[in-house]
Amino acid sequence: MPVFHGDCLSTQSPIPTESIECPLCLGEGKFKRTALLDRLGVKDFARVAQLSAEEAFRLLLSKHKDDERTVWARFEAELTKRTAEISQRHKDEIHTLTARTKELETAARTTEQQKAHDIEHVNRRVEDSLRQVAELQQRNQELESQMSKVAPVESWKNLALKMRCRPGRACDVREREATQEWRLPIGLP
Repeated sequence: MPVFHGDCLSTQSPIPTESIECPLCLGEGKFKRTALLDRLGVKDFARVAQLSAEEAFRLLLSKHKDDERTVWARFEAELTKRTAEISQRHKDEIHTLTARTKELETAARTTEQQKAHDIEHVNRRVEDSLRQVAELQQRNQELESQMSKVAPVESWKNLALKMRCRPGRACDVREREATQEWRLPIGLP
Protein backbone atom coordinates (compact mmCIF):
# COMPACT_ATOMS: atom_id res chain seq x y z
CA MET A 1 0.00 0.00 0.00
CA PRO A 2 1.36 3.47 -0.84
CA VAL A 3 2.45 5.60 2.08
CA PHE A 4 3.02 9.37 2.29
CA HIS A 5 6.55 10.52 3.23
CA GLY A 6 6.53 14.28 3.54
CA ASP A 7 5.02 15.63 0.33
CA CYS A 8 5.46 12.56 -1.84
CA LEU A 9 3.88 9.12 -2.06
CA SER A 10 6.18 6.12 -1.62
CA THR A 11 5.84 2.33 -1.32
CA GLN A 12 8.71 2.10 1.18
CA SER A 13 8.07 2.16 4.89
CA PRO A 14 9.64 4.99 6.92
CA ILE A 15 10.44 2.49 9.67
CA PRO A 16 13.88 0.95 9.38
CA THR A 17 13.36 -2.71 8.52
CA GLU A 18 16.93 -3.46 7.66
CA SER A 19 18.81 -5.90 9.72
CA ILE A 20 20.62 -4.66 12.82
CA GLU A 21 23.19 -6.20 15.11
CA CYS A 22 21.70 -7.98 18.04
CA PRO A 23 22.94 -6.58 21.36
CA LEU A 24 22.23 -9.93 23.03
CA CYS A 25 24.33 -12.08 20.80
CA LEU A 26 27.08 -9.53 20.21
CA GLY A 27 26.72 -9.41 16.47
CA GLU A 28 26.81 -13.12 15.83
CA GLY A 29 23.26 -13.31 14.45
CA LYS A 30 21.36 -10.96 12.43
CA PHE A 31 17.73 -10.18 13.32
CA LYS A 32 15.26 -7.82 11.89
CA ARG A 33 14.25 -4.94 14.04
CA THR A 34 10.68 -6.21 14.46
CA ALA A 35 11.83 -9.68 15.48
CA LEU A 36 14.26 -8.23 18.01
CA LEU A 37 11.64 -5.94 19.54
CA ASP A 38 9.20 -8.87 19.74
CA ARG A 39 11.79 -10.99 21.62
CA LEU A 40 12.41 -8.18 24.02
CA GLY A 41 8.66 -7.73 24.52
CA VAL A 42 8.77 -4.12 23.51
CA LYS A 43 6.16 -2.67 21.21
CA ASP A 44 7.34 -1.04 18.03
CA PHE A 45 5.51 2.28 18.33
CA ALA A 46 6.71 3.44 14.96
CA ARG A 47 5.25 0.31 13.34
CA VAL A 48 1.98 0.67 15.28
CA ALA A 49 1.81 4.33 14.24
CA GLN A 50 2.48 3.40 10.62
CA LEU A 51 -0.23 0.71 10.63
CA SER A 52 -2.65 3.10 12.37
CA ALA A 53 -1.91 5.78 9.77
CA GLU A 54 -2.37 3.29 6.94
CA GLU A 55 -5.67 2.14 8.42
CA ALA A 56 -6.79 5.74 8.94
CA PHE A 57 -5.83 6.56 5.36
CA ARG A 58 -7.72 3.48 4.11
CA LEU A 59 -10.79 4.48 6.16
CA LEU A 60 -10.50 8.06 4.90
CA LEU A 61 -10.34 6.88 1.29
CA SER A 62 -13.30 4.57 1.90
CA LYS A 63 -15.29 7.42 3.47
CA HIS A 64 -14.31 9.73 0.60
CA LYS A 65 -15.48 7.15 -1.97
CA ASP A 66 -18.75 6.68 -0.08
CA ASP A 67 -19.24 10.46 0.08
CA GLU A 68 -18.48 10.74 -3.63
CA ARG A 69 -21.01 7.98 -4.44
CA THR A 70 -23.59 9.74 -2.23
CA VAL A 71 -22.96 13.07 -3.95
CA TRP A 72 -23.27 11.47 -7.40
CA ALA A 73 -26.46 9.68 -6.35
CA ARG A 74 -27.96 12.96 -5.11
CA PHE A 75 -26.82 14.69 -8.31
CA GLU A 76 -28.40 11.99 -10.49
CA ALA A 77 -31.62 12.11 -8.43
CA GLU A 78 -31.79 15.92 -8.76
CA LEU A 79 -30.96 15.69 -12.46
CA THR A 80 -33.70 13.11 -12.97
CA LYS A 81 -36.18 15.22 -11.01
CA ARG A 82 -35.41 18.41 -12.95
CA THR A 83 -35.42 16.57 -16.27
CA ALA A 84 -38.85 15.15 -15.41
CA GLU A 85 -40.11 18.64 -14.45
CA ILE A 86 -38.82 20.16 -17.68
CA SER A 87 -40.26 17.29 -19.68
CA GLN A 88 -43.66 17.75 -17.99
CA ARG A 89 -43.57 21.51 -18.60
CA HIS A 90 -42.69 20.84 -22.24
CA LYS A 91 -45.58 18.36 -22.56
CA ASP A 92 -47.96 20.87 -20.97
CA GLU A 93 -46.83 23.59 -23.36
CA ILE A 94 -47.23 21.25 -26.33
CA HIS A 95 -50.72 20.29 -25.13
CA THR A 96 -51.66 23.97 -24.70
CA LEU A 97 -50.26 24.91 -28.10
CA THR A 98 -51.99 21.94 -29.75
CA ALA A 99 -55.32 22.97 -28.23
CA ARG A 100 -54.76 26.60 -29.30
CA THR A 101 -53.82 25.45 -32.81
CA LYS A 102 -57.03 23.42 -33.06
CA GLU A 103 -59.04 26.43 -31.86
CA LEU A 104 -57.40 28.66 -34.47
CA GLU A 105 -57.93 26.09 -37.22
CA THR A 106 -61.61 25.83 -36.26
CA ALA A 107 -61.92 29.63 -36.23
CA ALA A 108 -60.18 29.83 -39.62
CA ARG A 109 -62.54 27.20 -41.08
CA THR A 110 -65.55 29.06 -39.65
CA THR A 111 -64.24 32.34 -41.08
CA GLU A 112 -63.69 30.72 -44.49
CA GLN A 113 -67.21 29.28 -44.46
CA GLN A 114 -68.65 32.65 -43.45
CA LYS A 115 -66.61 34.35 -46.16
CA ALA A 116 -67.84 31.85 -48.77
CA HIS A 117 -71.41 32.34 -47.58
CA ASP A 118 -71.02 36.14 -47.73
CA ILE A 119 -69.53 35.94 -51.24
CA GLU A 120 -72.39 33.69 -52.35
CA HIS A 121 -74.91 36.12 -50.83
CA VAL A 122 -73.23 39.10 -52.53
CA ASN A 123 -73.15 37.21 -55.84
CA ARG A 124 -76.86 36.47 -55.53
CA ARG A 125 -77.58 40.13 -54.78
CA VAL A 126 -75.47 41.24 -57.76
CA GLU A 127 -77.28 38.75 -60.01
CA ASP A 128 -80.65 39.98 -58.70
CA SER A 129 -79.59 43.60 -59.25
CA LEU A 130 -78.38 42.83 -62.78
CA ARG A 131 -81.64 41.03 -63.51
CA GLN A 132 -83.61 44.04 -62.20
CA VAL A 133 -81.46 46.41 -64.28
CA ALA A 134 -82.14 44.28 -67.38
CA GLU A 135 -85.88 44.27 -66.62
CA LEU A 136 -85.84 48.03 -66.04
CA GLN A 137 -83.93 48.59 -69.29
CA GLN A 138 -86.48 46.47 -71.18
CA ARG A 139 -89.34 48.34 -69.53
CA ASN A 140 -87.65 51.64 -70.30
CA GLN A 141 -87.37 50.66 -73.96
CA GLU A 142 -91.06 49.74 -74.00
CA LEU A 143 -91.93 53.08 -72.41
CA GLU A 144 -89.74 54.93 -74.89
CA SER A 145 -91.45 53.21 -77.78
CA GLN A 146 -94.88 54.12 -76.34
CA MET A 147 -93.68 57.66 -75.70
CA SER A 148 -92.58 57.95 -79.32
CA LYS A 149 -96.18 57.08 -80.30
CA VAL A 150 -97.60 59.59 -77.82
CA ALA A 151 -95.24 62.44 -78.76
CA PRO A 152 -97.19 63.51 -81.90
CA VAL A 153 -100.42 63.61 -79.88
CA GLU A 154 -98.78 65.78 -77.20
CA SER A 155 -97.49 68.21 -79.78
CA TRP A 156 -101.01 68.37 -81.27
CA LYS A 157 -102.47 69.15 -77.81
CA ASN A 158 -99.91 71.88 -77.27
CA LEU A 159 -100.81 73.37 -80.62
CA ALA A 160 -104.54 73.28 -79.77
CA LEU A 161 -103.86 74.95 -76.44
CA LYS A 162 -101.78 77.64 -78.09
CA MET A 163 -104.52 78.29 -80.54
CA ARG A 164 -107.10 78.73 -77.83
CA CYS A 165 -104.94 80.87 -75.64
CA ARG A 166 -103.56 83.32 -78.12
CA PRO A 167 -102.29 86.62 -76.92
CA GLY A 168 -105.30 88.48 -78.16
CA ARG A 169 -107.77 86.07 -76.68
CA ALA A 170 -108.48 85.51 -73.04
CA CYS A 171 -107.96 81.92 -71.93
CA ASP A 172 -109.71 80.43 -69.01
CA VAL A 173 -107.79 78.29 -66.50
CA ARG A 174 -110.49 75.67 -66.78
CA GLU A 175 -109.93 75.46 -70.50
CA ARG A 176 -106.24 74.88 -69.97
CA GLU A 177 -106.88 72.13 -67.41
CA ALA A 178 -109.44 70.53 -69.67
CA THR A 179 -106.98 70.60 -72.52
CA GLN A 180 -104.31 69.01 -70.37
CA GLU A 181 -106.69 66.32 -69.13
CA TRP A 182 -107.77 65.42 -72.66
CA ARG A 183 -105.71 62.43 -73.84
CA LEU A 184 -105.86 60.25 -76.82
CA PRO A 185 -105.72 56.49 -76.23
CA ILE A 186 -102.18 55.06 -76.57
CA GLY A 187 -101.40 53.76 -80.01
CA LEU A 188 -103.63 56.27 -81.89
CA PRO A 189 -101.94 58.75 -84.23
